[in-house]
Amino acid sequence: MFANRADCDTVNPMRHLPAIIVHGGAGADPGDAPDEIRDGIRAAVLAGWRVLADGGRGLDAVEAAVRVLEDAPRFNAGRGSVLTSTGTVETDASIMEGDQLRCGAVGAVSRIANPVTLARHVLEDGRHVLLVGDGALQFARAVGMPECDPADLVTERRRRQLDAATADIKGTVGAVALDRQGTIAAATSTGGMSGKLPGRVGDTPLIGCGTYADSALGGVSCTGTGEAIIRAVLARRALDILRDTEDPDYAAHVAVDLLVEQGRGEGGLILLDAKGRIGYAQSTIFMPVGWMTPSFHEPQVPF
Repeated sequence: MFANRADCDTVNPMRHLPAIIVHGGAGADPGDAPDEIRDGIRAAVLAGWRVLADGGRGLDAVEAAVRVLEDAPRFNAGRGSVLTSTGTVETDASIMEGDQLRCGAVGAVSRIANPVTLARHVLEDGRHVLLVGDGALQFARAVGMPECDPADLVTERRRRQLDAATADIKGTVGAVALDRQGTIAAATSTGGMSGKLPGRVGDTPLIGCGTYADSALGGVSCTGTGEAIIRAVLARRALDILRDTEDPDYAAHVAVDLLVEQGRGEGGLILLDAKGRIGYAQSTIFMPVGWMTPSFHEPQVPF
């Protein structure tokens, strides 16, 4: 991860109460290893919160949180990604900060265990927003990202699911944070949908669809049927609703209704507004979430 910036009180004297919210995907099965899901969400929230509590950047917090979930085989991201129709792993990720609307994303990436960090490198490089496939891998090598054997990303659990033709397995992980300087950041990472065609890219790396952050409004990370989320331009739409209603929980629910009605799919999202208030909603049976603010002494993981 990238180093924290220095204390910015001399630049921006206003101090904000930090907050972070994390999700583990609207495609999660609540009956499949629920303790692993709960432990993973809790660990991700704590990883991000430690950054914020020390005065660190929102970008560092969401990257840290998402990396934890990418490293946990139970989630559909990084080392737990579902498989393509040919039995390989191809991941998508994005990250965005809401002050200058800087963002970075990668799609259809192989050999990278933590695609959210590769997306962060794209953001920091600044020349492009989205790199995909072999071009993304070449960029990863240029910036010194470690590669792994593609077989290391394929778990036996995901292989069994593909062999059994388990229907419509999908999911995503994501995080949204507000730091003490008032900057909102959001990040999302996924392995996509099980059995997808090689080269398929979903909503996750498309800024405004799967991820968006605007420090004047808030930040969003989405999960669910990628094609439906793209049709609804869900992340940005959620912030437009938030701007009009000033109620993050209501905005999240209205946005998910739009996903179902206009996007013709299912899913969910997490939302954090510029005041550090949280909202989340889903159309699926289950979407694991967790959050932390100064009001709590430990992560809130309500499932």
